[in-house]
Amino acid sequence: MKKYIFFFLVSIFITNNLNSQAVEFEQYKLDNGLTVILHKDNSAPVINTTLMFHVGAKNEENDKTGFAHFFEHLLGKETKNMKSGEWYKILSSNGGNGNAATSVDLTFYYATMPSNSLQLGLWRYSEIMLHPIIDQEGIDIQREAVKEEKRIRDNQPYSRFYEALKSNLFKEHTYKNPLIGVPEHLDNAVLQDFLDFRNNFYMPSNAVFVVAGDIEIETTKNLISKYFSAVPAAEKNDRLIIKEEPIVKEIRAVEYDPNIQIPALVIGYRTPSMKSREARVLDLISTYLSDGPSSKLYKRMVDNNKTALQVSASNIGHEDYSMYYILSLPLGETSLEQLSIEIDEEILKIQQNLISENDYEKLQNKFENQFVNSNSSASGIGVSLAQYHTLYGDANLINSEIEIYRSISRNEIRDVAKKYLNTNQRLFLEYLPENEKK
Repeated sequence: MKKYIFFFLVSIFITNNLNSQAVEFEQYKLDNGLTVILHKDNSAPVINTTLMFHVGAKNEENDKTGFAHFFEHLLGKETKNMKSGEWYKILSSNGGNGNAATSVDLTFYYATMPSNSLQLGLWRYSEIMLHPIIDQEGIDIQREAVKEEKRIRDNQPYSRFYEALKSNLFKEHTYKNPLIGVPEHLDNAVLQDFLDFRNNFYMPSNAVFVVAGDIEIETTKNLISKYFSAVPAAEKNDRLIIKEEPIVKEIRAVEYDPNIQIPALVIGYRTPSMKSREARVLDLISTYLSDGPSSKLYKRMVDNNKTALQVSASNIGHEDYSMYYILSLPLGETSLEQLSIEIDEEILKIQQNLISENDYEKLQNKFENQFVNSNSSASGIGVSLAQYHTLYGDANLINSEIEIYRSISRNEIRDVAKKYLNTNQRLFLEYLPENEKK
């Protein structure tokens, strides 16, 4: 084990009587390149173990989509020393729970369990790296499982607008492809395609393993060395970031959903990487516009004008580019164009005027509360440490990112809205019931 160890002990004092204990952690690397992060908190006999790989749907080829999500299933099932379907039974019988997830940028597996089951968690995630079973039988089983998951998702109302956003906002970048993949791509893939994908992305140098909670640091280090040091090293592959040309003219598109009866308007914008300061500003703007009954869009469109059943805004953070969207459902005979007019007027207010001091303080309070809550459990801390390391290259953002939000000024909110939320830079998506298709 290499001995270059970093200690991050940062204290943060939250204003408005919100005090948060800094998340202390130790970070180091094994000789095979696996990054390990340990956080000790002996206040409760609980631990979280998280294994995260820096691979997601963006790493797939345009004619071979769905592999990252497929591997979430495949590696989460059978290994050399464990039969398919056994892990969650074992975990549950030991008082634990867990899951796995895939995004466009990463794939991860996590479990929360009593601290006396530490070795169980270490064994499980070392098995994923050491003894996966990638054979034709397992691939055929998971193909059907993925298809069924897609069918279930597609049958949920308004479930397709995220993919419609991506496919219209991105023309070149692989973010345009569906996260769960195109079923035909998985059907046409051969065993070697899956083996190649695993070899290209699931090496220790492209992963981080986090243990957070009721542990003793030196004991845990020794156990991690025991379970993970045998994982073979491999060089991480460089990735070329695909650049998109700026959107300079409004994109008009229509998407039909057979599972809805009420149409929706989705206004979308391509925005900067989640790692940028501007992305954090857009987080504040989305909260200002539509987070809760007192937000500007909700109060205007739902409460006062009664033109919308619902309205929501969000900045969906991605590593290379992000997506900002506003979704609204009309009430009664309100047209989608009328919804757009009201949304545009509220955005214009942000672009032309500083938000009030009172609204600014409310925003800061919300984000400080979110920050405190996200660091209130072993599972929250474990996943956050892994994500900050993987996507930002800085696990200490678990302590310091709130300071970025707190430093954002009202002037920045106005300027970022003027820079990114313009009608010539947007997608105007009519999201309609399928029976309206002409």
